[in-house]
Amino acid sequence: MTRYDDDLDLALRMADAADAIAMARFGARDLQVTTKADTTHVTDADRAVEQRIRDVLQSERPDDAIFGEEFGSTGDAERQWIIDPIDGTAHYLRGAPIWATLIALVVDHHPVVGVVSAPALGGRWWAAQGQGAWTDVAEPRQIHVSKVADLSDAVLSYNSIQGWDGAGRMDDLVALQRDVWRARSYGDAWSYMLLAEGTIDAVAEFDLKPYDMAALVPVIEEAGGTFTSIGGQAGPWHGSALATNGALHAGLLARLAD
Repeated sequence: MTRYDDDLDLALRMADAADAIAMARFGARDLQVTTKADTTHVTDADRAVEQRIRDVLQSERPDDAIFGEEFGSTGDAERQWIIDPIDGTAHYLRGAPIWATLIALVVDHHPVVGVVSAPALGGRWWAAQGQGAWTDVAEPRQIHVSKVADLSDAVLSYNSIQGWDGAGRMDDLVALQRDVWRARSYGDAWSYMLLAEGTIDAVAEFDLKPYDMAALVPVIEEAGGTFTSIGGQAGPWHGSALATNGALHAGLLARLAD
C-alpha cells in the first residue's frame, strides 16, 4: 500500500459513477443545454455528474475541500478534490466522443491523484504519486511518454487556433507548425492522454482553468513527462499548459515563455 491507494480507489469508483450518468445522457434528445455567463455551455449531465461526485466525497471524505467547474468551491483544507464533470462539453452536446470526466486530488497545492475517464472513447487513464500511470481497466497496463528528442520529429497538439489567437500567440503557433513533424488539434484531455501513452510528444494550449488540468498532471508526470504552464510555472494554476515528454520541454519553453 502506498500513501494514496485509498484515494485512487475512491477516484476510480467515482469515475464509474460518473461514466454511468454521462453515458445515459450522451446523445439524448432531451439533453438540457444552457449557456453560462462566460458563454460556454453546460448540460444537465455536467451538473448531475458533479453532484454525484460531491455526494460521494461528502460521505467518504467529509473533511476534504472540493472545487468543481459547475458548483465552485466548498471547504478549505490541505486536501482538495478538483472536478471537471465533463471536460469537452462542446463535443458532448454535439455527439462527438472526445469528452471525459476529470477527477483530481490535490494535496498542499500539488496534484497527487488523477483520473481521466472517457467512456465514449472506451478509455480511462489514472495515476497516483509514486505508482506510475496506467490505462485499460480490464487489463491495466503501465504507460510511458515517448523518447522523441528533436522538435523536427515531434507531434504537437495545440487544441485550437482560437485559443492561441485569443492569447495573441498566432505567430508562435504558425512557427511551431513549420518546425514540428506533425501538428494536430486532437482536443481536450485526450491530447494529454495520447502524450502519456507516447503517441504524441507535446501539448500546448491557453485559456485553461485548474479543473481543466489538475487530473492531467499526475498522469503526465507519472508517465515520465513534464507539465508546466507555458510560462514555466509548475501545476495547473496559471491559465495555460505545456505538457511534453520531458525531452522537449526546455526547448519549447525557451520558444514560448513570455
